[in-house]
Amino acid sequence: MSHPLDALTTFAEPQDPSATQAADSRGPRAVTTRTHPAWANMVGPYGGATAAQALGAVTGDPRAQGRPAALTLNFVAPVADGEMSIVVDPVRTNRTNQHWTVRIEQEAGVVLTGTALLATPRDTFSETEVLPPEVPRPEDLEPTSMAAAGLPWMDNYEFRLLQGRPDRPGDSSETVMWLAQAQPRPWDHLSLAAASDAFFPRIFARTGRMSPAGTITYTAYFHAGPQELAQQGEHLLCRARASRFHKGLFDQVGHVWGEDGRLLVTTTQLVYFKGV
Repeated sequence: MSHPLDALTTFAEPQDPSATQAADSRGPRAVTTRTHPAWANMVGPYGGATAAQALGAVTGDPRAQGRPAALTLNFVAPVADGEMSIVVDPVRTNRTNQHWTVRIEQEAGVVLTGTALLATPRDTFSETEVLPPEVPRPEDLEPTSMAAAGLPWMDNYEFRLLQGRPDRPGDSSETVMWLAQAQPRPWDHLSLAAASDAFFPRIFARTGRMSPAGTITYTAYFHAGPQELAQQGEHLLCRARASRFHKGLFDQVGHVWGEDGRLLVTTTQLVYFKGV
């Protein structure tokens, strides 16, 4: 049985052999894929699923060098259910960094633009200043039912909420939770790109109401390489909050740690919301 994430990030290669560039060539290259019903959201697909597809098109390109370090995506129009073309282009390759542009096109036109940064590891000073909160271990907590939300993408995860439920108003938008994949799968950069969007909109946690909201721009900074990710357990410790809600927009700053306390991802978003 295929994992829902692997089903999501399966790509069809260009039919025209001339469209497949050699590893040392430049220029855009397109692959095709589809949305998947297991990752459906309120309108169209869950944004983290689209992020995983965009990153997968970059890392699966034969010209890719290094591991994912940063991904920024701008949702310029709603992503429709169905087929999409992902166009990636390595615009510059340096000794330790490789810069890519990425866009997603559908029948209606361009629905997403973005950039990806791949990096080659170097031995340098290393320290972490943002430490995880002190919370109970995931095995000491019961899973939190998210069935009331009625969103298919949530079935791909197991949530253990410690603070900031989407159905209860609070004085803070901060959410702290343990997150695991419902169908176990080793963590890698594609699954982290998807999970980094699993923080439901901060407006839900602040008001306790599921009002219309959607991500405009999403960024994930990956702090770990493949070997470090392979050492992680099933659960991620996730914390996010907004800085300000104002005139239909709010930001979100999130951090994701492994079970061993290592910081794996810093993520930010700008989200629109309608009146509540």
